[in-house]
Amino acid sequence: MLTMICSLSCLAQTDSTHYEPIDSDSIFTISSDSTLLQELAPLDTIASQDTRQLDLKLQAPDSTVTLKKKQKRDWATWTPSPQRALWLALVIPGGGQIYNRKYWKLPIIYGGMMGCIYALTWNNTMYKDYSQAFIDISDDDPTTASYTKFMHLGRVIDDTNINRYTNLFKKRKDKYRRWRDLSFFVMVGVYALSVIDAYVDAELSVFDISRDLSLKVHPTVIGNPTVNNPIYASSLGLNCQLNF
Repeated sequence: MLTMICSLSCLAQTDSTHYEPIDSDSIFTISSDSTLLQELAPLDTIASQDTRQLDLKLQAPDSTVTLKKKQKRDWATWTPSPQRALWLALVIPGGGQIYNRKYWKLPIIYGGMMGCIYALTWNNTMYKDYSQAFIDISDDDPTTASYTKFMHLGRVIDDTNINRYTNLFKKRKDKYRRWRDLSFFVMVGVYALSVIDAYVDAELSVFDISRDLSLKVHPTVIGNPTVNNPIYASSLGLNCQLNF
């Protein structure tokens, strides 16, 4: 009994922070309360520390990863490029006006081109019809009579009026052919004007149109260096000065 009491007193006097585990292969040592809290830190604290370390690495001067924020374009100070506006207008009808941000011109350009395309198609159809009618009325084949669809109700072509109708169909054929060709050239002209307008508009985007533009007219003395007499060498006139 005395031996057991002495053994218990000796165990009580030893360091309370060291415990011998059941498994002899591993020993867990807890030195203090702070160490215990550090060992048992929650997972979210460890994750936040790792995130802060990653941010520090990205912000380091020697880091190979650079994050650049794209700056927005300031449309108030933006000026179009004439060369780019020219090429866009050549490739896409109205593309130069879209690039120059002149959207109100698009209905004019597209409306003009669509009108020219409609006129070209209609005149070409009429030219083909009257051309075929002229061919049919000129030949001796009675089965080819496409010209009858142009005749008024009750009218018949015979030997008395065949020459008059032949000349009429020929004139209308030539007229619609001219109108067809004219519609094509007008469409090309509208396209060319859209290209020129896009280039000139971009070129004049930096032109001064402020209120400082003014015309000043004031009297002045005009000299004539070819006359030796100083009295006749000078004359009064008007000086026109335009500020732009």
